[in-house]
Amino acid sequence: MGAIRWAKDATSCEMAVMSLCSRAALLVVPLTCSCGRASAPQRELPPKSPEISSAAAPEHGPSAAPSAVAMDAGPASAPASLTFDPVPLPGVTAHAAVDFIAYESGHERVWVPVGNTGSVDVFDIATRAFTAIGGFPTKEIEVKGSKRMMGPSSVSIGEGFAYVGNRATREVCPVSTTTLKIGTCLKVASAPDAVAYVASGKEVWVTTPRDQAIVVFDASKPDALRAKATLRLDGAPECYAVDDSRGLFFTNLEDNDKTVVIDVKTHKATATWNLACSSEGPRGIAVDTKRGFVYVACTDQVLVLGGTNNGSQLAKLDTGAGVDNIDWLQARQLLYVAAGKSARLTVAHVDDSGQPSVVATGATPDGTRNAVADGNGAVYAVDRANARLLVFGHSR
Repeated sequence: MGAIRWAKDATSCEMAVMSLCSRAALLVVPLTCSCGRASAPQRELPPKSPEISSAAAPEHGPSAAPSAVAMDAGPASAPASLTFDPVPLPGVTAHAAVDFIAYESGHERVWVPVGNTGSVDVFDIATRAFTAIGGFPTKEIEVKGSKRMMGPSSVSIGEGFAYVGNRATREVCPVSTTTLKIGTCLKVASAPDAVAYVASGKEVWVTTPRDQAIVVFDASKPDALRAKATLRLDGAPECYAVDDSRGLFFTNLEDNDKTVVIDVKTHKATATWNLACSSEGPRGIAVDTKRGFVYVACTDQVLVLGGTNNGSQLAKLDTGAGVDNIDWLQARQLLYVAAGKSARLTVAHVDDSGQPSVVATGATPDGTRNAVADGNGAVYAVDRANARLLVFGHSR
């Protein structure tokens, strides 16, 4: 995205993080006795026991208690085998129209917007129960020659509020994380894709690919968003990552095979990096806020870029086909990638030189993508065809 014509802004596909620079650290990758955007800006990690729990077993129902496996993150270690527990989404028995999901660290929950039911289903990790927030309008919209039921499709966790993008109404709505009540929604010029909360500026950034733009809202009053700026891009923004420590916002241009770096304070592009993805372009993006690495997902691999070194490519991670959004757990230096077409979840550790090594993999149902991790390293993704949240273990 060479020039960036600014007019005021916002984007999405979230991921900001903290880091732990110990190469020989002991990593805990959760396993259940079964396998597998927007998340909080930073994730604090509780102390972990080095004990090793039982090995992976076949897939089982949602009542079974997940276990954890501790492993050395060194490249010589054989990857662990991940399995999952499926938990049905409320109010839908067939296909669930789900795109971005988000982990909320404050209440230890996972937020799942479901477009065709007009609800945002909030999963309590401790009780393994959903609370459905209904009332989001839905609408049948034609997309690439076929009609789809649209509704809430993206979410980002802010300070006391979550922000939900609704493609049916072209709105962004604040939702109290305490009461789970929907506040006053604000219109966007075209359908919102990703929604990102930028803590340093108390702003909500919303990507609108059809307009090749990012819309920025003032969230200084978190329950009363106000239009602030629009950033005009040289392509369709896809996903996002926020590095609040450096005041940077990253988004990909899906149709131009580029990554754009934007200054959060000035709302202006500071760099544009050419990528080497396929004709399908880049998708998800994440950032290592301690070491400056930027992870860009092509549809079949993840590129490790030196964010503090003009985006130079340091390494590649093979993930299989069908990758969309990705997640990064800073505290454990772990990258999470669900490839929908290859039906594979990959968890990789990234060392201080930017080299990834796979520490765990697992088979997933076809179409499972956009996995997120919680503060303990457990993984969550949606099996859309069967309307289930897949829970890939929770460290104890």
